[in-house]
Amino acid sequence: MVVTPVERDVKGRRDPDPEVPERARARHYSPTYKLRILQEYETLDKAGKGALLRREGLYSSLLTEWRHQRDRGAAAGLARQRGRPEADPRDRELAKLRKQMARLEGELDTAKKVIEIQSKLSALLEGLAAESATGGSEQP
Repeated sequence: MVVTPVERDVKGRRDPDPEVPERARARHYSPTYKLRILQEYETLDKAGKGALLRREGLYSSLLTEWRHQRDRGAAAGLARQRGRPEADPRDRELAKLRKQMARLEGELDTAKKVIEIQSKLSALLEGLAAESATGGSEQP
């Protein structure tokens, strides 16, 4: 690829790529990986710790969190999933039934309105039939 002088900045480097990745994905770490990295991190000097963090693509705050998890509950703390706990199956069933009940109540209201309109229409037609049978609407 040929780079024109316009694409280079003052120091001769290229401009950063303007392409933005679609979306960052959350990374998940196994408890054994967390323990291995913590053990390796604690044995290194300052320069080695920085190199480890760069090599693994980690932040020191993440290691601090892992250390707190390890100190609080060892493997149980390290294995704990972050985020919202899974919903209780009864709660999901209850939500499903409430949604179904709301839909059926809407259908019932519609059916009641249709029946009401049909009864009014029937009464109107009976009135017109009775009126025409008695000759109430004579035309000259």
